[in-house]
Amino acid sequence: MAPGRSFRGSLATPATLSLCIHALRVHRASKQFNNEVLKAHNEYRQKHGVPPLKLCKKLNHEAQQYSEALASTRILKHSPESSRGQCGENLAWASYDQPGKEVAERWYSEIKSYNFQQPGFTSGTGHFTAMVWKNTKKMGVGKASASDGSSFVVARYFPAGNVVNAGFFEENVLPPKK
Repeated sequence: MAPGRSFRGSLATPATLSLCIHALRVHRASKQFNNEVLKAHNEYRQKHGVPPLKLCKKLNHEAQQYSEALASTRILKHSPESSRGQCGENLAWASYDQPGKEVAERWYSEIKSYNFQQPGFTSGTGHFTAMVWKNTKKMGVGKASASDGSSFVVARYFPAGNVVNAGFFEENVLPPKK
C-alpha cells in the first residue's frame, strides 16, 4: 500500500461497525439496582443479628468492571483472587434482566443447605455465607447485560467472608434469630 493511503476493506462499513459496537454494548447497573441489592442484603443480615453493609464506590466500580467483562465473554467465572485483594465475590447469571432483590433471594436461599451445627464452607452455601458474614463491612455491586439480553451480576465484599480458619464460620455465620 502506498504511503498516505488508507485501507478500505469491505468489512469496515458503517453498518458492520455499528453491529460490532452493538454486540459489545453492555448496560450498567443503576443506583436503584445497587440500592435494591444492598437493602436485601441488609434485611437478611438483620435476621442474623449482624451489622448492615454499606455501599462502597470503589467496590461498585470494580464489580461493575468485572460484570462488564463477564457480559462481553458470556462466561460466568470468578475473578482471580489476586485481582480482588481482600474482597470476596458472589456472581449471578440469568438469561433475562434480573432484579436486584431476586439475585439476593437466590443467594440467600442457600441457607436451606447450610448446617449451623457443623459450620463451614461448602460450594452450595458460599453465596449465603458471604452475604451474612458478620465481619464484612462494605460491598459493591455491578450488573451488565450482554447483547443477547442475559445479565451478569457481581457483588464484592470487604473484608471477604468464607474464611476457613478454625472458628471463623462459628463467629461470622450466625443462625437466624427467632
